[in-house]
Amino acid sequence: MSYQETYEQWLKADLPEALMAELKAMDEKTKEDAFYTYLEFGTAGQRGLIGAGINRMNIFTVRLTTEGLARLMDSKGDAKKRGVAIAYDSRHFSKDFAMETATVLADHGIPSFVYDSLRPTPALSFTIRELHTLTGVMITASHNPAPYNGYKVYGEDGGQMPPEDAAKLTEYIRQIDNIFSIKTGNTDQYIADGTITIIGEDIDSKYLENIKSVTINQELINQYGKDLSLVFTPLHGTGEMLGRRALAQAGFEKIAMVEEQAIPDPDFTTVKSPNPESQEAFALAEKLGKEVGADMLVATDPDADRIGVEVRLPNGQYQPLSGNQIGAILAKYILEAHKQAGTLPTNAALVKSIVSTELVTKIAESYDIAMFNVLTGFKFIGEKIQAWEENHEHTYMFGFEESFGYLIKPFCRDKDAIQALLLICEVAAYYRSLGKSLYDGIQNIYAEYGFFVEKTVSVTLAGVNGKEEISKIMSKFRDNQPTAFDGISISLAEDFQKLTATSADGTVEKLTTPPSDVLKYHLEEGSWIAVRPSGTEPKIKFYLAAVANTEAAANNKIENFEKEINAFIK
Repeated sequence: MSYQETYEQWLKADLPEALMAELKAMDEKTKEDAFYTYLEFGTAGQRGLIGAGINRMNIFTVRLTTEGLARLMDSKGDAKKRGVAIAYDSRHFSKDFAMETATVLADHGIPSFVYDSLRPTPALSFTIRELHTLTGVMITASHNPAPYNGYKVYGEDGGQMPPEDAAKLTEYIRQIDNIFSIKTGNTDQYIADGTITIIGEDIDSKYLENIKSVTINQELINQYGKDLSLVFTPLHGTGEMLGRRALAQAGFEKIAMVEEQAIPDPDFTTVKSPNPESQEAFALAEKLGKEVGADMLVATDPDADRIGVEVRLPNGQYQPLSGNQIGAILAKYILEAHKQAGTLPTNAALVKSIVSTELVTKIAESYDIAMFNVLTGFKFIGEKIQAWEENHEHTYMFGFEESFGYLIKPFCRDKDAIQALLLICEVAAYYRSLGKSLYDGIQNIYAEYGFFVEKTVSVTLAGVNGKEEISKIMSKFRDNQPTAFDGISISLAEDFQKLTATSADGTVEKLTTPPSDVLKYHLEEGSWIAVRPSGTEPKIKFYLAAVANTEAAANNKIENFEKEINAFIK
C-alpha cells in the first residue's frame, strides 16, 4: 500500500486518543515519513520516534515486532517454553511497551520474566543467561534524545540477536498483513497464572555478586580507592540503582551523585541529549566536580550500556576522554594488573570493532596478547566469547567499541557500563597510588606507544530520501575509490560488503567476517579512514584515525582527512 492508503487504514482503526489526535494533526510531509516504511531492524533491533505510524514506536509496532518474535520462537518447538526476559529503561512508554511485549508472547503460550521497574541493558543480558531464557527484549533507545524509543532483541547467549535470527524475525514480521490483527489477552490474568513472572531484587543480587569479579586488585582499592573522589551521573536513566551499589560494594566511598540526574526522567530535563559521548551532558557533573574537588566524572547513558569519563586536568578543569582513550586505558590496566599478579593467561585475547583504535592493538602486542577485530555491533564480540568458551582457543580479557561500549567479564554479553564504571575507578585508584591522575595515565600511554587520535563524523540524512542519499555516498566511494588521503597513499582498501581486501599493488585477499556495508582504507603510515551507514539511525558515519609522533601532527591529519571527506561527498 502507498503511505496515503496506510494512513487512511490507521484513521479507521481503534486507536488510543493521543495517537488519533496526532494522526489527525499530521501534515503531508509528516504523514509520508510516518507511513512510507516500517521501522527496520539494524545492528541492535529497532529504534525510532515515538508516535503514530508504521515508521514510529507505538503499541502497534511493538505488537507487530513481538508477533514476529513469537512466531520465530514457535518455530523452535519446545525450546520456546524457556521464555523471554524483558527489561526496560526510563523513556516514555517503556514500561507499557514491555508489558505489551509480554502479553503478545503470552498469547502464544510463551512465558516471560519482566522486571518490576527500570533496569540497565546489561542486567537484561545477565538475566537471559541466569534464567536460561531462549531470548530477551530490552525496551530502550540507548542514548538518543527524549522523543525516541526502541526494541532490542537478544539471543540465548545474552548477546544481541545474531544476523541469521534477525533476518528470520524480519521475515516473520513481513508476513503479517494487518498490524491491527494482532490482538492481546489480559495482562493481569497472565501474571496471575504465571505466564508472566515479575522479577527484581532476586536477580539484582546475583548480578552484584558476579560484578565482584570485575575488580582485579582489591588491596589497591582498599588503600587508595576510598579516597578517590568521584562524581557519578546516570543522566536520568537506569545506571543509578546498580551503579551506586556496585561502587559501594567494592569500597569506593567518596561518590558524589548528581542527584538531579539520578531521578528517572523520560524528558531528560537537565540535558539536551542524554549521551555520555557529549561534553554537554557533563555540565552538571562538572559543576559538582568543581565543588567537591572530584578526581573524575563518570556518566552512564539511559540504559547504562555506555559510559563517558572526564578527568581533572592540572589546572582544575575537566577534559573528556574519547571512547578509544577509555578503551586504551582499561586495556592497558587489565593486562598490566594481571601480569603483575601472575594471572595473565598465555592464551589471553582482546576484541574490538574494526572502527576502533589501533592503539589497543599496539598495547596488546606489547604484552604478546592476541587482538581480534570484528564488525560493529557488540553481538560479534559476544560471538567470539562464546566460541572461545566452547573451543578454549583463547581466554577473553576485554572487548570494546569506540562508541563508549565496554565489557570486562563475560557474565554479560553486551556492553556493560556498570562493569566499566567499577574498573575505571580501580584504574584511577591505581594511578593515584603512583601520585598520578587518569589524565597522566593516557599521556603515559601515548608516550609509550605514539599518538593515536580518532574522530567520528556523523552525517544525519533522515526522512524518505535519507536512505537513498546514504546509499549514493557508499556507491560513490566504491565507484570512485580514493587512492590517498592528505597525500598519504592507501596501502589496503577493505570492502566488508564484497569481503575483499585490495592492496596497492592490486592483490586481492578475501575477508572472513560476515558481509557488512563498511569500507575501510588503511594508509601506509598507520592511519586509517572508515565509512559505514549506522545500523540503528538515519546516519552515515566516517571514522578518522591518525597516527603521528606528536599530538599536534595527529590532529592536523584528522583535520585534513575531514576536509577531504567533506569535499568528496558533496
